[in-house]
Amino acid sequence: MADDLTFLLSRLAEKVPGTQSALLLSADGMAKYWHGLDRDGADALAALSSGLFSLSHQVGSRFGGGGGVRQVISELGDIILFVTAASTGTVLAVLASRDVDASILSYEMGKLSTQVPDHLATPSRQQTYSAIDNRIRRA
Repeated sequence: MADDLTFLLSRLAEKVPGTQSALLLSADGMAKYWHGLDRDGADALAALSSGLFSLSHQVGSRFGGGGGVRQVISELGDIILFVTAASTGTVLAVLASRDVDASILSYEMGKLSTQVPDHLATPSRQQTYSAIDNRIRRA
């Protein structure tokens, strides 16, 4: 399955001119699958994208009615960072050049997120810790 998800990210990058890299990460910042990045770059972008996504979620909760984060776009010097919810507990981050067609990239990111939501979901780690705690208490 990992190759399939990496393939989907590669296809996204190939489909939209100006797209440099794409990354699926857990909402808590763990890189899962990526295209156009090395391992260190994927880990760094995952941590940064998770922080940006979390901050945006808090702004929405505090000031916007808490409807969730649809997309965060950061225009930087010569790149644009797109961060969007991909599935439950999973975030999609894409780096693109300034000449990318943002509307097409946003559309393709949304399309990718709706194509395979079951495969993109990241289970909550809280449940895992609760299960471990319960086993420890029973022992």
